[in-house]
Amino acid sequence: MSQVDTQLEELKSEIEDEVPSTISITDVKYEGPELVVYTRDPKEFAGDGNLVRNLASKLRKRITVRPDPEVLSSPETARQQVLDVIPEDAGVSELDFHEDTGEVVIEAEKPGMVIGRHGSTLREITQEVGWTPEVVRTPPIESSTVSNVRNFLKQERQERREVLERVGRQIHREEMGREQWVRITTLGCCREVGRAAFILNTAETRVLVDCGDKPGAEGEVPYLQIPEALGAGAQNLDAVVLTHAHLDHSALIPLLFKYGYDGPIYCTEPTRDLMGLLTLDYLDVAAKEGRTPPYESEQVREAIKHCIPLEYGDVTDIAPDLKLTFHNAGHILGSAVSHFHVGDGLYNVCFSGDIHYEDTRLFNGAVNDFPRVEALVMESTYGGRNDYQTDQQDSEEALIEAINEVHEQEGKVLIPAFAVGRSQEIMLVIEEAMRSGKIPEMPVHLDGMIWEATAIHTTYPEYLRDDLRDRIFHENENPFLADQFNHIDGGQEERQEVVDGGPAIILSTSGMVTGGPIMSWLRHLGSDPNSKLTFVGYQAQGTLGRRIQNGWDEIPVSDFGSGRSGRSSTLSLEMGVQTVDGFSGHADREGLMNFIRNMSPRPEKVLCVHGDESSVQDFSSALYHEFNMRTFAPKNLETFRFK
Repeated sequence: MSQVDTQLEELKSEIEDEVPSTISITDVKYEGPELVVYTRDPKEFAGDGNLVRNLASKLRKRITVRPDPEVLSSPETARQQVLDVIPEDAGVSELDFHEDTGEVVIEAEKPGMVIGRHGSTLREITQEVGWTPEVVRTPPIESSTVSNVRNFLKQERQERREVLERVGRQIHREEMGREQWVRITTLGCCREVGRAAFILNTAETRVLVDCGDKPGAEGEVPYLQIPEALGAGAQNLDAVVLTHAHLDHSALIPLLFKYGYDGPIYCTEPTRDLMGLLTLDYLDVAAKEGRTPPYESEQVREAIKHCIPLEYGDVTDIAPDLKLTFHNAGHILGSAVSHFHVGDGLYNVCFSGDIHYEDTRLFNGAVNDFPRVEALVMESTYGGRNDYQTDQQDSEEALIEAINEVHEQEGKVLIPAFAVGRSQEIMLVIEEAMRSGKIPEMPVHLDGMIWEATAIHTTYPEYLRDDLRDRIFHENENPFLADQFNHIDGGQEERQEVVDGGPAIILSTSGMVTGGPIMSWLRHLGSDPNSKLTFVGYQAQGTLGRRIQNGWDEIPVSDFGSGRSGRSSTLSLEMGVQTVDGFSGHADREGLMNFIRNMSPRPEKVLCVHGDESSVQDFSSALYHEFNMRTFAPKNLETFRFK
């Protein structure tokens, strides 16, 4: 018998000692980080609301209780009983029974009503029918991504369970040696923005944090082939942690499965869905531009199948000597500050990912409250000494002024925006400004993936700012459903109709003008002096967006989509160009300083990454002088030993 099997037998005995004698325990298994307990008496288990909580506390495990399949009532019998328990106002749209695990997935417009206060309705469902309920939200805006991900995971349910059982056994394996140390190796995103990737190494475990590409720099990928990373084989990687779904952090996650990786990806649930959306689009754009994609869509599906979603604040074992906790990063939907607790109190490392420290219209500000952090890997995108962004209210007023000015000229405001995050922030500003009469009502056209990304936002309102979440819960107050918003999905003909029409606002991907429908809009509107190109997000070095910001007025525009086989031509840019600061999803210099200033205790060491060379060096120096902490502005391919 293996060490893990022995451990499970001991846990089963311990659980049997703790639960009342009327409750039988038939099996105990690991599925990922969770301990799954099977019982012939699920109704009795559900009768005591504290039983599972007390077990989890005593065993220090995340516990899920499932009925032994032999004691289940038929789905036909259970269906009406479940519906009788759930309040009608919950808006149940689907019940999906899985007899192999005894789970019933309940899709509802108002999951909170299915859950009940402190889980009371869920327990009542189990008491009534014996099945274990799992609740998901019906998206207020139909999302093909959410639907596809859910259907795919349902189809792959058996194989996914096998993956989770294998991962669970790996997490709870016996530690191999007594040596203890902690190292971080930088594989990308040092003294540059893009291709984020780091290896967190202990004597026992190897974890990859992020794996992205570099915007505007084809072929510049993380240094994955070095021995500390995949050089010794992808199978030597224990886990991947994804801080958020932007492509400079996620684009090459599916590539790992092409190299033979078969382990877990830890991320939040919205990050999983957004990664699927953005990486599939990444492949699509590469194909349209005549580039060979680095992987196939099959690898994207593999990545989704291997995702283990975690919620903010849940402390989770991901290896024998590593616990991971996600906290809100305030950057985009589902973005996470990732805190690693190494060993039994040996060391604590935190990766900020990308953060926004102040509240925005979309999100509460980044969390920086940790019990301990000795080393912090900190983004420094706006870490330069002069990188102070405009106050949010001033930024909104500047955008409103620009829109009014162009409206008077009967032109169009063209806003290149990231599909995830900035677009929804701008949508909220525009919706409120029109509702309050600060700008006249006009069509707001959403091109590229913006509408789909918005639908995903409304699927996960619990990740949004508190007051926005409340508005989304009420259909007639959902700001994303305002009449002004129009989803462009008809291609060139529909775009031409917009161009021929009156004043309008156009939000289009890509946010850094590196491809996508924004190129078509530039062809249509670039020569119109009454229209304006308005930047609201970060433009990385080497991107066309940065060049236009710096004054380029002769720009190369691909003719792809205009019937001329992807040839390029030069466009003379006569439309106005404006940058409105303050809408970035990144904290500015003051926000970054405050993130660390308000940490208690503060980290002993900080690695400043994810910024241009001058930004990371400025920020590293400022932290050293103000807080007297050891700071570094590492280059790629450096290794730091912390313990």
